[in-house]
Amino acid sequence: MAPEMDDQSQSFDAQQMVEEIQEGEQKAPSVDLDADYEAAKAFSVSEIDATEEGAKAAEAATSSHLEVPQPQSEPIEAAETGDPSDYVEMAKDVNPNL
Repeated sequence: MAPEMDDQSQSFDAQQMVEEIQEGEQKAPSVDLDADYEAAKAFSVSEIDATEEGAKAAEAATSSHLEVPQPQSEPIEAAETGDPSDYVEMAKDVNPNL
């Protein structure tokens, strides 16, 4: 079945249901969000994930298998010369046309 035909049949079914509810032929569906939320929470975590064994498995699955080096900071010392030519040289590094 083509996707557009499927959309049309769903729209027709929905419209037909609305009309039947308005005419009193069919009872309107009720939604209990709190109960649905609680039921969804029951399925969100498997039993193994709630155990220490599951925590170890999750750690093993998500841990990096490569060694990640820690960043090291190096002190930067800038000599205060007050000489404008130092800045001209730095500007030439950025814009060689100067």
